[in-house]
Amino acid sequence: MALSDAASDVARMKQEEGPALVTQGSTELIHTLLKNDLVDEITTFTFPIVLGKGKKLFDDGVEPAAFELAASRVSPNGIVIAKYIREGAVKTGDFAMDPPTAAEVARREKVQREG
Repeated sequence: MALSDAASDVARMKQEEGPALVTQGSTELIHTLLKNDLVDEITTFTFPIVLGKGKKLFDDGVEPAAFELAASRVSPNGIVIAKYIREGAVKTGDFAMDPPTAAEVARREKVQREG
């Protein structure tokens, strides 16, 4: 099946009653679904190991979309599991952290003085 056929089939199935559609491990299919705005939820598993370059989850041509962290956990061996749900259009803005508290400023000054 061509990936363009997969996108139209998934779009049709999303309109029908039935269980949630799940895909695992096919970056080409994921890229196609993301390009066609057909992804409602993403669950990532981040393993504490580097094996090489790997494959891109988000490839060129993917439509911008906002996702919200819905749940996360860390396994006993350090695997980070994060579930993101679709939040809508991408919002731009300031992603700066809150200014440090007075106690944090004092702690930073102490670290600088004492090395």
